Amino acid sequence: MSETQSPAELIDGRIKELADWRGETLARVRQLIHKAIPEVEETWKWRGVPVWESSGILCTGETYKNYVKLTFAKGAQLSDPARLFNSSLEGNVRRAIDIHQHQTLDEEAFQALVRAAAELNRTKKKK
Repeated sequence: MSETQSPAELIDGRIKELADWRGETLARVRQLIHKAIPEVEETWKWRGVPVWESSGILCTGETYKNYVKLTFAKGAQLSDPARLFNSSLEGNVRRAIDIHQHQTLDEEAFQALVRAAAELNRTKKKK
């Protein structure tokens, strides 16, 4: 992947490169994030991690052999009534959602988490 590519192009490349359920999952999550926060900024950090930002990091989209991990930077501060967070629960800052093959994501609850993360970032930035 080239240094001259935009973050969106790098994310497109990652999705295409995966060419399996993980790429499909990452693409779907990306659509949901854009639907929840139309002005979301896509960035590419830490040597190849898609990151979505709005007044700060909302979440990352890491891909592993057996799952896609969506890590919310300030997840411990977010209300999660649908109990989507199923990973990184022991820390006091981040929370994550690990999505395995054939697993479905509650899309409405996920978008609510994304919007809550954006609102938390805006609130923290104003202080």
